[in-house]
Amino acid sequence: MTAPVPPSDGADLLDRQTAAGSLHAAGQWALIWHKFRRHKVAYASLILVGLIYLVALFAEALAPSDPGKFDPRYTFAPPQAISLFAPDGAGGTRFVPHVTGFDITLDQQSFRRVFVPDPDQIIPIGLFVRGDPYRMWGLFDTDLHLIGPLDPGQPMFLLGADRLGRDLLSRIIHGTRVSMSIGLVGVGLSLFIGMVLGGVSGYYGGLTDRAIQRVIEFIRSIPTIPLWLGLAAAMPKEWPPLQVYFAILVILSLVGWTEIARVVRGRFLSLRTEDFVIAARLDGVSEYRLIMTHMMPSLYSHIIAAITLAIPNMILAETALSFLGLGLQPPIVSWGVLLQDTQNLRAITQAPWLFAPGVVVVVAVLALNFLGDGLRDAADPYEK
Repeated sequence: MTAPVPPSDGADLLDRQTAAGSLHAAGQWALIWHKFRRHKVAYASLILVGLIYLVALFAEALAPSDPGKFDPRYTFAPPQAISLFAPDGAGGTRFVPHVTGFDITLDQQSFRRVFVPDPDQIIPIGLFVRGDPYRMWGLFDTDLHLIGPLDPGQPMFLLGADRLGRDLLSRIIHGTRVSMSIGLVGVGLSLFIGMVLGGVSGYYGGLTDRAIQRVIEFIRSIPTIPLWLGLAAAMPKEWPPLQVYFAILVILSLVGWTEIARVVRGRFLSLRTEDFVIAARLDGVSEYRLIMTHMMPSLYSHIIAAITLAIPNMILAETALSFLGLGLQPPIVSWGVLLQDTQNLRAITQAPWLFAPGVVVVVAVLALNFLGDGLRDAADPYEK
């Protein structure tokens, strides 16, 4: 005789059976999302990547000051720590979020400024304060910043200042928009080229397939860095920064579409002999509808994973080109442009905070790689 099941255990069993039944009836995207959520590192990376793109979207409001604003008095000023309590003058303390000012002296031997924190100089800071004016998304003018000094004339360098006395934190935030958008837009262009040429190559085969594959092999046989250098050097020096920005996008897209094209080609070669494709062709479905409605949806999960794995390569490519002086140039602010200031001994020995953009690049690339790995595992239809 079977022992009775306790009510709690029976309820748990019913919940598990209900969840299993709902998974069996779930669609492809629901299954992918269910598997992705169990990948804790990838799920955390998704949140981090989302926050990075939010920073890029609201860069003007999040930056404490104008990224181009400079003050020669604070050349290579060190980072200022935020303190929450300050002396009240009566032997106690009061809650005043602030940073301390600097006592600036001149080193008589090296003739460089020495910044010594002065606890007597209290610079109150706050949230949603008025500061340098800017035009939000090119739509309206405002001067509201998320964080900053209550007195806009007072210095606040949470990550230090560069060689011209510009706030490094504000420049990193503004550089996030350029570097992350280059990765996203560049991968979008590469994806379009790769899907079109890879789909045509895999669907038609024959001479068309051989011609496209020879082009892919030729591009992949050229060393990447010399190819970037040659294409970047071909850009006229008199081009404005915005035109150079779009030229870098085109260069990265022309180099990065080959991997996606090969993935799409392989999938199309295997799908064109499937029963549902043959049945649709015999039913008189047009080639465009056959490709877009019947064949392409089976690639969506793989394409999403390929995008998240290709964006870090685009970001690193832009950073490398800009670092070498062949990519974006000032006044455009990107992570690669900011790292140009580290190409001297003084930055290494006296201003190590200038390497902060490199840390941001590492964090963003790792988060995107972990996200891509999680999506690739979740989209694998053969994983048990």
